[in-house]
Amino acid sequence: MKAMVLNNIVSLKKNNQPLNIVDIPIPEPKGNEILIQVSVCGVCHTELDEIEGRTPPKHFPIVLGHQVVGTVVKLGKETSKLKEGERVGVAWIFSACGQCKFCLTGNENLCNEFRATGRDVNGGYAEYMVAPENYAHPIPNFYNDAEAAPLLCAGAIGYRSIQLAQLKDGQKLGLTGFGASAHLVLKMVLHSYPNTPVYVFARKEAERRFAKELGAIWTGDTTDASPERLDCIIDTTPAWKPVVEALGNLDKGGRLVINAIRKENTDQDYLQKLTYPEHFWYEKEIKSVANVTGKDVADFLGLAAKASIRPEYQVFPLEEANRALLELREQHIRGAKVLRIK
Repeated sequence: MKAMVLNNIVSLKKNNQPLNIVDIPIPEPKGNEILIQVSVCGVCHTELDEIEGRTPPKHFPIVLGHQVVGTVVKLGKETSKLKEGERVGVAWIFSACGQCKFCLTGNENLCNEFRATGRDVNGGYAEYMVAPENYAHPIPNFYNDAEAAPLLCAGAIGYRSIQLAQLKDGQKLGLTGFGASAHLVLKMVLHSYPNTPVYVFARKEAERRFAKELGAIWTGDTTDASPERLDCIIDTTPAWKPVVEALGNLDKGGRLVINAIRKENTDQDYLQKLTYPEHFWYEKEIKSVANVTGKDVADFLGLAAKASIRPEYQVFPLEEANRALLELREQHIRGAKVLRIK
């Protein structure tokens, strides 16, 4: 089968073609696994973190990709829920132990044995992949394959960010960064929190215009002061400057949720601008998002279909995965990027 593989950690500044297309054997599903013929796979900033070593894969070569949509074509001997021919999606969470205190309380995203799709095991930048049946999610008929892919990560982690923000209808929400996840958060908020005004901070004018088109009441640059203090802010960027600036825009008792697997080090010195009175006092809180649970994915897919939330996306052929990743790295973004596998 065709697959785009990463053979080692590289800097995208030095090598803008980190993935190579190769032929590898079709995997065989074992136990409770299913074999999926992949139709599409979303492209995520986390793949950049894997390529550049901020969250390194466990082995090489590795097939990246964790927003996978495809069809079940073969079942392991211990499967009991899915059938051949069903359309499913696989997200960042590939598996967890199922027995630790985190798994038993529904927080398997914190499990010490958490395995990530496309980092710890081969993912969806390929014609086929295997996945545990319990973490393969039926895709609502409302969506075509390319629409469904971004929902599995950008949407699910955005959904978890809203839960962690403890947002109440009518509170003022800020979004800093406006890419694949943030644009879905905005759509979710407009549906589920109709009295909540959304303020968007983004570096590029095109992203600010996009946010206004979707319903943000105000947009500004990352360093702009919002016209009002905000109750919650969700940060979806790979940088540190938005974190510092967001803390300065929070109201007393406000909460900042950082929706990122990793932060880059390029602007880490910006943290030196932090001061206790301006950024931390008055009971401000910071909460990080760590992965997603299976329930996050399932709940969000149901909500998205019910609310008719459709992502904006661009489609690339599998062979152009490097171009899609480079555009993401250079922040040429309007919605999500999706690879067409077949």
